[in-house]
Amino acid sequence: MTLAAASGFRRLFGNDPTGVWAAPGRVNLIGEHTDYNEGVVLPFAIAERTEAAIASRQDGHIRMCSLQHPGEIVELKVRSLSPGLPRGWAAYVAGVAWAMECEEGFDLAIDGSVPLGSGLSSSAALTCSVGLGLNDLFGFGMTHRQIARAAQAAENDYVGAPTGGMDQIASLLCRSGHALLYDVRADTTEQVPFAPEAAGLSVLVVDSMIRHGHASGEYQSRRQDCEESARRLSVRSLRGVTVADLPIALEQLGDERLVKRTRHVVTENQRVLDIAAALARDDWERVGRLLTEAHESYRDDFAASCPEVDVAVEALLEAGALGARLTGGGFGGAAIALIGTDDIDDARSAVDAAYDERNYQPASMFTVMPSAGAQRIA
Repeated sequence: MTLAAASGFRRLFGNDPTGVWAAPGRVNLIGEHTDYNEGVVLPFAIAERTEAAIASRQDGHIRMCSLQHPGEIVELKVRSLSPGLPRGWAAYVAGVAWAMECEEGFDLAIDGSVPLGSGLSSSAALTCSVGLGLNDLFGFGMTHRQIARAAQAAENDYVGAPTGGMDQIASLLCRSGHALLYDVRADTTEQVPFAPEAAGLSVLVVDSMIRHGHASGEYQSRRQDCEESARRLSVRSLRGVTVADLPIALEQLGDERLVKRTRHVVTENQRVLDIAAALARDDWERVGRLLTEAHESYRDDFAASCPEVDVAVEALLEAGALGARLTGGGFGGAAIALIGTDDIDDARSAVDAAYDERNYQPASMFTVMPSAGAQRIA
């Protein structure tokens, strides 16, 4: 898809941007709600991305527009940046400028192709494209990891969305043809070769069209459950509990809800490592089984799925997928399936039929490929 951030900038502001920066959305292959528990995750960047066309201003003002909101220009002063203002998409841009302690103003136009609220991290694509652009534009000299932390601070502290740090790291550090094994506690990354097409496989995304928001209460309540479990177990985070520790830890917790949340996080960390090992052996059958196990854990123990996604997963598996699961923050969003490329049409038909039978809104389906991380493109 050809994006139009630069042309939109010229049309709205009457001059050329200094540059255009792009950052991708991501699919989290495995590792849900493990990042803020100091665990491990395995995302990969996708071709769908957000472009930010930016030029500096000398008057300390910020003017922002999104081609997804035609006719709307949000304007404010750099010195007036404060969490909670403005609202909506512009808060993410303002939050990045605030987190990076910008002292100069700028004009900005954005355009993006990451489906909003689908669990593919459209918010990180936005904040990371803006962060990379402001870093270059104003010469802050920040590393990609530092930009990722600023982008996360924009979401956490400015917007009030309690996300972990996986999405921003993935958007900035992923490489084409790889998934990124990110150990949050150690703050280390490893590029894991991920080329399903070489095995005749594809990753199919089924966007349920059920929208979620990380600033909403369900995500926050799961995070609070994990923090309470860690407190009761006297560990800094649930990363401090291993699969071997799990039986005793669950008995110690006693509370059924906390038992389920903890079991999901601890076993999910292990699944991340197991899938990374399976990819190293080209054991795609094992990868598929672990994906499906992850969905069952996410659905039953973390209670973060929804009927539309569960129906999609069931239909995908019946259509021959090696594995399928809910991806992203949960409570809506998208399912992913590891499936034979030749079986994609049958899988689409199976999901369409299952949705039609239940009078669900039709799902949006598309394949994704492991793609490059954020970069300046103009």
